Amino acid sequence: MTRQSEWAEDAAYHMRLRLEFGLFFIAVPVLIAVFFPPNWMFPSLFTFTAIGIILLHITPGFSWAELRYNWRNWTWAELAIFGVAMTAFCSAVVMTTHPDAAFRMLLYRPEFLAIIWLGYPVLSALPQELLFRSLFFRRYHAILPNGSAAYLLNASLFSLAHLMYWSWIVAVMTFGGGLLFTWAYRKRGSFFYAVLLHAIAGNIIFAAGLGIYFYSGNVQRPF
Repeated sequence: MTRQSEWAEDAAYHMRLRLEFGLFFIAVPVLIAVFFPPNWMFPSLFTFTAIGIILLHITPGFSWAELRYNWRNWTWAELAIFGVAMTAFCSAVVMTTHPDAAFRMLLYRPEFLAIIWLGYPVLSALPQELLFRSLFFRRYHAILPNGSAAYLLNASLFSLAHLMYWSWIVAVMTFGGGLLFTWAYRKRGSFFYAVLLHAIAGNIIFAAGLGIYFYSGNVQRPF
């Protein structure tokens, strides 16, 4: 194979990756947010997640065993600081924007909150990290920008994936979360740490009462 044919093959491969990347991380979330009714959101997300896991599985060079790498590359002190900071932030946001919802589930439906705390890490945090950290960086690394630009792109698309809630609060929180979870995955090299931080953040969000912004039944489209 000549150098020119190798270049042409690489260019075609990168073009396919860009097309796939655009469809999966941009087109699909926008279509779900704009055209799908709220009661279709979770079946759509389930399908979206299943497709992403299949894409990750067939990614050249990927092994599920690598998700265990550096799993303990974090400290309890970090988790404590994060938990306190996240609780303070969520408390401030809910008291400012929706005080009647503050800690409502924690106070009046603790048994339901316990179910969320048990289910969220496995049913939400884990799949999202598979798609937006492992799939994003492992399958599409060849077309991603370098350095901090990749972090910003990841956080932006993670926020875009939550467009279906049509909330600036959700957009800001998921963008910040995307930066943090990407840092855990990339800088610490720990998929587990990213999932752990995501799970803690989500559980605090629901305990504080901010789950009202992440509930499809409350979605109000601006059109």
